[in-house]
Amino acid sequence: MVGSGLAFVGVNATVRALGTDLPAAQSAFIRYAFGVLFFLPMLPGLMRQGLPAGALPLLAWRGVVHTAAVVFWFFAMARIPLAHVTAIGYLSPVILLLAGALLLREGLTRRRMLAVALAVIGTLIVLRPGLEPVGIGHLGQMAAAACFAGSYLFAKKLSAFVPATVVVAMLTFTVTMGLLPLALLDWRPVSGWHLAGLALVALLATLGHYLMSRAFSVAPLTVTQPVTFLNLVWAALMGSLFFAEPVDIWVILGGGLIIGAISWVTWRERPAPAPTAEA
Repeated sequence: MVGSGLAFVGVNATVRALGTDLPAAQSAFIRYAFGVLFFLPMLPGLMRQGLPAGALPLLAWRGVVHTAAVVFWFFAMARIPLAHVTAIGYLSPVILLLAGALLLREGLTRRRMLAVALAVIGTLIVLRPGLEPVGIGHLGQMAAAACFAGSYLFAKKLSAFVPATVVVAMLTFTVTMGLLPLALLDWRPVSGWHLAGLALVALLATLGHYLMSRAFSVAPLTVTQPVTFLNLVWAALMGSLFFAEPVDIWVILGGGLIIGAISWVTWRERPAPAPTAEA
């Protein structure tokens, strides 16, 4: 999880360094087009295997929602400090708590309601409306967090009957197709610097997802979830060292409160260990 967090912070820093020379949709399309190259060898086998009944609409809708999330994220990433992006991004699992209760009928317990309340307080600490300017980049990242949560909901539904590798591959294909028309609306010349940077983004994102999957396979969420708080630390350090962004203690505290609330719920709601037979 530490390696995964460093990879994702590398993604953020690279996009931040590329700046706003290219529209968000075009940058996102090029990044996902490189991602398609990683999954092209899977395409013939995927076409031969086919998809279970009912999977295609879910995959398509997930592609639509994730496309919106990626555009919002690229837009925000180039406009607000790295630590702000990371802290606000922690809202995705909070939104998932609410969506799981309302849409998947998982129940909204008092514990979950308290976690949501703490996360809202954490968000207000990060943004401090009235004391600090809340720009369009902050609003874009909040929209990205909501859309990413929607994408994860579709992924959860798909995980019941579609292999994880197929879910990830189809996400890459559908998002690339969804971004293409948006990118063509305002296509601008692409420099070699931008191509190299977005290729690095695709590589780091793929590595981050792989390392996260490996962590999930060997450790419970109660172990891996709190480690994601380190992402905020890495983001604050990288923003300070490479982009002259001041380390804002309120952003650290607010982000810590959000991830702490989620980690607490995850720990409290972990499955009970199976009873073992006595010798």
